[in-house]
Amino acid sequence: MRDTNPASNRIALLARRLPAVLFTAFVLALAGCSSTGTSPAKTVQPPRNIIILFADGAAATQWDFGRYSSKVLRQQSFVTTDVVFKEGALGALITSPSNAYATDSAAAGSAMSTGFKVNIGALAVTPDGKPVQTAMELAKSKGKRIGLVTTATVYDATPAAFSQHAKSRRAYQGLVDQYLALEPDVLMGGGADYFLPEGAPGGKRKDSRDMIAAFRAKGYQVVRNTAELNAATGAKLLGLFADEDMDFEIDRDPAREPTTAEMAASALKALSQAGPNGFVLLVENENLDTASHANDAASLMHALWAFDDAVRVALDFQRSNPDTLLIVTGDHETGGFSPTYALKDLSTLSSKNRFYTGDEHVRMLARITMSLNAVNEKLGRKPSGEALDELVAKHFPGFRLDPDLRDAILKRQARERNFSRVTQNLLARMVARQTGYYWGTAGHTTQPVLVGAMGPGAELFRGYQDNTDFGKHLHRLIHGK
Repeated sequence: MRDTNPASNRIALLARRLPAVLFTAFVLALAGCSSTGTSPAKTVQPPRNIIILFADGAAATQWDFGRYSSKVLRQQSFVTTDVVFKEGALGALITSPSNAYATDSAAAGSAMSTGFKVNIGALAVTPDGKPVQTAMELAKSKGKRIGLVTTATVYDATPAAFSQHAKSRRAYQGLVDQYLALEPDVLMGGGADYFLPEGAPGGKRKDSRDMIAAFRAKGYQVVRNTAELNAATGAKLLGLFADEDMDFEIDRDPAREPTTAEMAASALKALSQAGPNGFVLLVENENLDTASHANDAASLMHALWAFDDAVRVALDFQRSNPDTLLIVTGDHETGGFSPTYALKDLSTLSSKNRFYTGDEHVRMLARITMSLNAVNEKLGRKPSGEALDELVAKHFPGFRLDPDLRDAILKRQARERNFSRVTQNLLARMVARQTGYYWGTAGHTTQPVLVGAMGPGAELFRGYQDNTDFGKHLHRLIHGK
């Protein structure tokens, strides 16, 4: 029988003509238009608390890798996909900045924090030089407590974009100064270097100021390791666990550096102590992005698990406090991550010479015991063949380093213009050839990122939207409109 519905006919025609990815995006956009609405007249129950779990560099492929690897290797669910994305409102965000197609974290974070596009490298400053209000500035003006947690330096692009302003994300000393003026109730991550003056161990400040002492003078409890964090009782908390970025989970010393979940739990404990107007908390795991720049599938896997453990902590809090909005998202995709099937070798193009990545290959990843960045640091600028062979044998059991890759690593020869981390990207190609975990770049891609939300206001994030829409929704909810 002929279908006489013109709308369904148009959708069927689009399904035949559009590539699968574009058609999926089109359907998701239709769902968003029908369910969220964009009319300011629509009433939205404002949340008392907002928790943003931010996975820098993660998009759909990374999330499913977390789900799959957690099921195979940890025999447990991955709550980001299995609970938040499945049961909550699900959307997707375009990630482009004002002056390009592919973004950086500063521009992407700024759009999501302010609702305005900015140029690559800028923090909440529009192309005409105008500072625009960040989400944390707005929250503080509304009497909410605010917290910023990251595995990167606390002055890195994402936490800075959500809280302050700079024409350049590299103005680290000034960004730390802005934190002292803003006084977030919780500030945790790495980056002790720009809190301490030159001359102090690890210090890089040029003005001789001890900013850790300055925060203490404002009533902050300062913690520098896991034990101190777990013992913390203060309502204002500064945690600095590394001079620069915190380590990958695969390399982390648990006595020195807490997990993302431990930091999230401590932040929620501190922020819940006082404040009649609730709080806004950003918890970022930057290690997903850093691992993906290095094309490091094993480190990415462990970072995804660590992030998901933090989502579990936040989800437990949200269930006990239903006036809390929980958002899980990222800012852009990194690495063009592409688990796939591949030829076992180049002896023949026959399908009989093909393998499909599966359980045995993810188990190979689980046997890797060192991040690719750590290998690069140990090899130094002039790697020797003996040191390279020893590290591969010790930390990559079951893997073989093909002669072409070994030679290129020792000569530090990039194989393509978009793979700029030579040693890491070449070792990643070794891993890919034997597991199917391939990468398209060492940089960011334009793949839309997912947004999962649960709690009051969650429906605003459903559908296919721009990253500035995320910022606009966030401001609306903080305003209480």
